[in-house]
Amino acid sequence: MLECCATGAARAARGWPNAGQTSIKRRLRLRRRSDFQQTISGKRFHSGRALVGFAVPSSAPEGRIGVTVSRGIKTSVERNRARRRLREVARSGLLGPDSPLRQVGIRYDVVLIARPAALEVSFADLRAEASLAALRLANLTP
Repeated sequence: MLECCATGAARAARGWPNAGQTSIKRRLRLRRRSDFQQTISGKRFHSGRALVGFAVPSSAPEGRIGVTVSRGIKTSVERNRARRRLREVARSGLLGPDSPLRQVGIRYDVVLIARPAALEVSFADLRAEASLAALRLANLTP
């Protein structure tokens, strides 16, 4: 039986994937408006169907991720859903040890902006587009 309200500890005990890791740690997130603006004004960007990515080298001990959503997504329910999907893609793909951003050896601050298509594409396609964005932001040719 699938329980949607189980706690993280309960999900981990049942062996659910990513049960204990439901959010991005605070030190790995961009939180200030000035950090978002500085990253967006950088020279590295990727524009795809479902997301737009920006990156700038960082002096922080680890790379950080910021997620925001285009106002083109009209309702708050859909914006929150797109934000959750993009945050999960960033947590599992861009912050992982096999991320192209980590392989370069340079720490980056990255901002991902969800477009309306982020709600329409499958999660696998969204993950593939985010990995392509990571490759391009790290200046690696796919």
